[in-house]
Amino acid sequence: MTGDRHQNNLLTQPTLLPPDPAGSQLAEAGLPVERVRDIAAAHPDSALAWALLAQEALAGGRAVEAYAYARTGYHRSLDALRRAGWRGQGHVPWAHEPNQGFLRSLAALGAAAERIGETPEAQRCHQFLADSSAEAARVLGAGG
Repeated sequence: MTGDRHQNNLLTQPTLLPPDPAGSQLAEAGLPVERVRDIAAAHPDSALAWALLAQEALAGGRAVEAYAYARTGYHRSLDALRRAGWRGQGHVPWAHEPNQGFLRSLAALGAAAERIGETPEAQRCHQFLADSSAEAARVLGAGG
């Protein structure tokens, strides 16, 4: 019984990523997209930079570009999540600011997949986002 309780506790521990390597540079509101591109080039491991580029491309109607940016941020995030102890499932809280690059990338990937007709991938992304952080799904307007 003690082992089961311990195992359940391990499964319910939230994953908290370390600070985004470009987070402080990206914190400035209203950065021009050229500046965000420069930051992404200088810090290719910044999920937040890729997510912001994806969101900008989506807003500009450039779904294929958004898909590429979001997929990059998503894969960079998976690497970071695994290094932080994530094992493929569990809560990734929106309130922990360093997690927002991953969650934004995932939401943008779902939106871009939807726009290019990748319906099954869009649905998987929306479900993954909701499973990772219901708050992020609400804040980012993702829902499948």
